[in-house]
Formats: sequence, structure tokens, C-alpha cells
Amino acid sequence: MLLSMFPKRGEFSLDADAVPSIQRYLGNADGALPPQLEYRIALHVGEEKVKVELQVLLPHMYPQVAPQLFARSDALHRQQQLQLNTGLASHISSLDSGDLCVCEAVQWVKDNSLPFLESSKASSECASKEVGVKEMLHRMWIYSHHIYRQELRKKIFDSAKKLNLTGFCLTGKPGVICVEGLRENCDEFWRVIRYPNWKHISCKHVENIETEGSIDNLRLFHSFEDLQFQAHGDYGLRNDYHMDLGQFLEFLKQHQSGHIFQILFGVEGKLSDN
Repeated sequence: MLLSMFPKRGEFSLDADAVPSIQRYLGNADGALPPQLEYRIALHVGEEKVKVELQVLLPHMYPQVAPQLFARSDALHRQQQLQLNTGLASHISSLDSGDLCVCEAVQWVKDNSLPFLESSKASSECASKEVGVKEMLHRMWIYSHHIYRQELRKKIFDSAKKLNLTGFCLTGKPGVICVEGLRENCDEFWRVIRYPNWKHISCKHVENIETEGSIDNLRLFHSFEDLQFQAHGDYGLRNDYHMDLGQFLEFLKQHQSGHIFQILFGVEGKLSDN
């Protein structure tokens, strides 16, 4: 139904394996449950056709269990985006329990986004008239017990690219992620990768650096890197291995971040003399 409503390229998007994985489960219900269905609907609002994206995560028991919905737009400031989603959540909660509500959410976003977009545009125009407007680079250091799953790694890299964030993802055990860029983009990245619920993950440290120039001049990383260091010891094909943290410490020091090692792991990092 949704594909027929949004047939144009880019209007409706979801992972290529999302539907086949559900079809495989329906063909063999004795297997493990497939991932929850997650997709995005791109809406174009107002005369200027500003893009507003509705992100949807359907629980396995939908519609008996309400979906998780989040509307975002590059044209909205963080506060306006928060107010828009508060209104959306309030509207969905007012509907009868068990009703299909994604189409209702789409229509609500279409009908209610314009005032927030106009307010955001007006505040941006006022800010652009101010002399010497400063920008802020936001850098987040995120620690996880481990990072292995391909679908999770794909979400991390896709989100970093989409939000123009640089940094790295250290795969293995432990797992470490660093992202740097605009604060609202870092906050959005943090929301997305924890959504719906990633256990054993925490943001260990945050850095904010103000500049009157471009924040790009303050970045420690020029891209979002995939770090995979040699495992410490011989663990065969098992995933339960510890990464060589000596190599990781060397990497941090090469990027003026050696002090972060103690913040992440609670011990001072020392390199061998070899």
C-alpha cells in the first residue's frame, strides 16, 4: 500500500533485505524472528517543496503495538524538530489502539510541518545577519562492549555519511566510535544508532570547540574510517576476541587524542618501546 502511495524514486526507502527476510520467516515460522521493519518516507512540504523525512520502525506486533516514528528535516533546527515530533507523538497517542496509523502519521506531518519550517527559515535569516556568527564543532566518543553485526556496522557508516560526520568505528571487542561535526548531526547520529535499543553502549566523552571559521578546520579526521586492528591472541573463528589496544592507542596519538584512551578504558595508555 505504501509503495503504491509513494512510487517515485527516493520517496520510499528501506533496506534491500528487509522484505525478503520477513518472507523467509513467513515461509518457516519456526526460525528466528526477522529484524523489525524499518523504512523512511520522504515528503515534500509547502510551495518550496522542502523535504521532511518520516522514519518508521514497526514492532513485530504492529498495529497492536504502536510504531516508533521520527520526523526530521535539514531545514529544521533542533528545537523545532523536537516540537514537531512532540506534536506527532501526541497525535498518534490520541488514535484508537490497534489502528493502522502510518498513513495517519504521514498526513499529520504534511499538514503540520509548514509552520515549523517557516519559523526555522526566519530564525536562520536573522542569524545570517549577525556579524561574526560562531560555529561549534561537536565530537562524541562512544564506547560499546563489542561491535560485530554487519547490519549494525552498516547503520553506523550510513548514518555518519548521511550526516556529514567524520571519525571512525573500531570493530571488535571492545567497540569504539568517534563522530565529529555539527552538534545537531552528532545528536541525530547518537539517536539513530541506539534506535530502537542498543544495550552496552555509552557516550564516554564529549568535546565542543567554538570557531569563527569553518568547523572543518577543527576536525581531527578527514573521513569516517573503518578500524579493524589485529586481534590479541589466537581465537580462531570466534567473535569473542579482544582487539590489540596498543595499535588503537597509537592511532589515537596520531590524531591528537591519546588522552581519550584513559577516558574510554579507565587506564593510562602506554606504548611498548619496540
